[in-house]
Amino acid sequence: MAGETFKKSTAREYFESLAITVILALFGTTFIVQAFKIPTPSMEDNLLVGDHLLVNKFAFGAPGSITDAVLPLRTIHRGDVIVFKYPHDLSKHYVKRVIGLPGDRIHTVDSEVFVNGQPLAEPYKRLRPNSYRADFPGLPGSSDYQQPGSEGWTDPFRQGNEVVVPPDKYFAMGDNRDNSADSRFWGFVPRELIVGKALIVYWSYESDSDAYRQTEVRDTVRQTLDLVTNFFAKTRWARTFKIIR
Repeated sequence: MAGETFKKSTAREYFESLAITVILALFGTTFIVQAFKIPTPSMEDNLLVGDHLLVNKFAFGAPGSITDAVLPLRTIHRGDVIVFKYPHDLSKHYVKRVIGLPGDRIHTVDSEVFVNGQPLAEPYKRLRPNSYRADFPGLPGSSDYQQPGSEGWTDPFRQGNEVVVPPDKYFAMGDNRDNSADSRFWGFVPRELIVGKALIVYWSYESDSDAYRQTEVRDTVRQTLDLVTNFFAKTRWARTFKIIR
């Protein structure tokens, strides 16, 4: 009987430990950090396709939540790399850089961004040589920056040749300016859709955008085999634990 009692106690301890671990993991991924991977080159060269990120979900808090009173939070700054739910499809997450804050006036001339009339210093920006770049916002009726479903989105927010960011919204752009579908094309990022601040690259695996669009069973098997056979060769070891800025 004593041995049976001991076995039951040990099993209970294991169960309780497992339950606590699961609860902490759920709490962590819900309120503290969450993992994401980069499927497109829109943030190159800062973030590469195949980078796996940890996102700090409590950096900015949740407006009106209890965490605002008990955690060391800060406001969103221009230049922050954020993860957010794409406003036109909440099942998708985007990673972009904050360029405009509420109340800012935004426009671009060729490759240069102007905020409140002043050129923005952007050492992180990547441009393709000799690429055509329309000024933003485009002229009324222009086809520039017209994404299906978002045509004319700038009209209610225009003041002359600038767009004014409304309250509780942000203007976000990719670092890879010539290869980024961002606020220029589909509009502002609502504050409530911002998941958190991109924190660190915990693992980076050499890949391409097509691999993330291939989701059939045979594609998954092929990608798994590639990972098993090329893990050491294709892991970008130099990017491990890279702080995202």
